[in-house]
Amino acid sequence: MSAPLLKDSKHLSQGARLAEILQLMEEKVFWTVSELAERFQVSEETIRRDARQLERSGVVQKVHGGLSSTNNLIEAPYRIRLRENAESKQKIAQKAAGLVTEGMTLLLDSGTTCHWLARALAPVRNLTIVTNSVEIAHEVLGNPGQRLLLAGGQVNPVHNAAFGPEAKSFCRRFAPDLTVLSMGAVDADRGFLDFDADEASFKQSLLEQARRIVVLADHTKFAKSGFIQVASFRDVQDLVTDLPPPGGVSRVAAQWDTRLHVADPT
Repeated sequence: MSAPLLKDSKHLSQGARLAEILQLMEEKVFWTVSELAERFQVSEETIRRDARQLERSGVVQKVHGGLSSTNNLIEAPYRIRLRENAESKQKIAQKAAGLVTEGMTLLLDSGTTCHWLARALAPVRNLTIVTNSVEIAHEVLGNPGQRLLLAGGQVNPVHNAAFGPEAKSFCRRFAPDLTVLSMGAVDADRGFLDFDADEASFKQSLLEQARRIVVLADHTKFAKSGFIQVASFRDVQDLVTDLPPPGGVSRVAAQWDTRLHVADPT
């Protein structure tokens, strides 16, 4: 359920709004930019400016798509995102697991839905899993019958993953059966988008070598506005989600033969 709008919130001064944001961070350790924009009835760019100012004060950290309290950095930001929409992500993971058969080589990016997919695939034997994610590597490590290949380089502390040239070069050595990507936003006109430039660049580098690209995106991603295009519908063979997407997305997917897999079609 969305948080209620603050009374007269769109008329707050910036100072008053910053104070209100800090109070909200005591109630919940992570807020998305879109949640705060709706709550204060201002633009997302206004919230991003607020976030930059609060980050300079040291009390808030900007993370993927939102803000996290620095008092909770033991969990922030990856573990917080892992719990966000966890039920939907788990449904998507179970649906996507149906695309995987023994003997496959998979490349999993660092998205939290891919993390849930790695967990869902634990019983599957004779898999080779390539990833740039320390978190997913930890999930896969030790699974019987699964071989893990981890891309190296400098690790991004927000994503617990490597996105740099070493990671790109390592992953481009493979032509996996499935390249599985989580996305920050899905748009009928602009395709598949993300918010972080390094993360998006890493994903873009995987497209040419991929035999079959599978995108995992829960229903909230259809309402988000990413600003870095990663791929178009013509690049993506499968889109796995938890609820039927908007009509525009369904039409464009059909136009480019992108198969839709809906975990919960009701």
